[in-house]
Amino acid sequence: MIERYTLPDMARVWSDENKFQIWLDIEIFAAEAMSQIGLVPKEAIIEIKNKANFDVNRIKEIEAITKHDVIAFLTNLEEYVGEYSRFLHLGMTSSDVLDTCLSVQIQQSGKILINDLERLKQALYIKAKEYKYTVCVGRSHGIHAEAMTFGLKFALWYDECNRNIERLKNALEDCRYGMISGAVGTYEHLPPSVEAYVCQKIGLKPVNISTQVIQRDIHAFFISTLAVIATMLEKISIEIRHLQRTEVREAEEFFSKGQKGSSAMPHKRNPISSENISGQARLLRGYMVSALENNALWHERDISHSSVERIIFPDATVTLNYILNRTINLIDNLIVYPEKMLDNLNLTNGLIHSQKVLLELVNKGLKRQQAYEIVQRCSMKTWDEKRPLIETLIEDSEIQKYFTRDKLEKLFSLEKVFSSVDYIYNRLGIK
Repeated sequence: MIERYTLPDMARVWSDENKFQIWLDIEIFAAEAMSQIGLVPKEAIIEIKNKANFDVNRIKEIEAITKHDVIAFLTNLEEYVGEYSRFLHLGMTSSDVLDTCLSVQIQQSGKILINDLERLKQALYIKAKEYKYTVCVGRSHGIHAEAMTFGLKFALWYDECNRNIERLKNALEDCRYGMISGAVGTYEHLPPSVEAYVCQKIGLKPVNISTQVIQRDIHAFFISTLAVIATMLEKISIEIRHLQRTEVREAEEFFSKGQKGSSAMPHKRNPISSENISGQARLLRGYMVSALENNALWHERDISHSSVERIIFPDATVTLNYILNRTINLIDNLIVYPEKMLDNLNLTNGLIHSQKVLLELVNKGLKRQQAYEIVQRCSMKTWDEKRPLIETLIEDSEIQKYFTRDKLEKLFSLEKVFSSVDYIYNRLGIK
């Protein structure tokens, strides 16, 4: 995890202190479960609970020798517990602790990310309402298409944010599994009741079947979901990057007092937040590929997934947490220029109204392709001569058969842009 992009709450989830505390909880709960069926003396549980502790630095010292983190942890635990430490980790394997802990950490990180998404959803909701009737030009292929409202952009992202909240909830539920099943998942040395007890205590469900590990398809689904969420954030950031271009300047990121845009050019106000979001979304897509690769392990288990997961789970959740918060700040403080939107709307001399003329000609009885050729002919003339479309239309002998200038001017009204906005907002639940 890079400190520059790490927020405190998510950092705590992946800290050594939190990880070892979860390991300790798992070991104690497993011993408790075994004491209930007579495998561990009751007095041992009392002693373990009273004395069990760990020291992160000491664990690292031991691991430097053992080259095994779980053994290092258990060795340090023995130093605290003493004689009764022999009743810890009975019949268990390292992955029982590691995989169950990872599931807990996924749930903890997911809770933070769900909260972030809910906050982003609210920010988008507010902007969708604020700019519900603010007219701007819609673009396809980067070219002016037809008029729309700026609020519809936020409404679109709001809807996608809703879907991503549900996706993440589903992925978290898919990962809510623990495992205490022994070396190859057969429960040979301890009964399934131990697993059930530990999972119930720690807020997980017993996995249906495992090998030495919980299968990595569920982890791949989780990381893939994070990557999908990042693409939504990148979609927002790309839009704002375009709108902030000097030639467009319909919206821009907030530029705080004392902020500098360039070491060379004092005038620069760059979309650095949006560019950062775009860049880190690339990282998350890369982590998705790594998570998918982790599902294919040798036989009942190898550790080719282990080193990958030590990186991708903390980094993916930290990264998404960071860019979610950066996107929320970006949306909350976005500067919008409605007057510039109107200026840009008129840049093409009315070409954005071409489909209205096409459809009206069809309504008057022309075949669609015939009508298309007429309107396109006039539109190309407007492009080439940089004159208003209404002028090139009214000069056309075919158009003159069907329209007066007054009727054309009425067709060029923007009123119809608003006709279905309420319908769309109602469908999205934006009141």
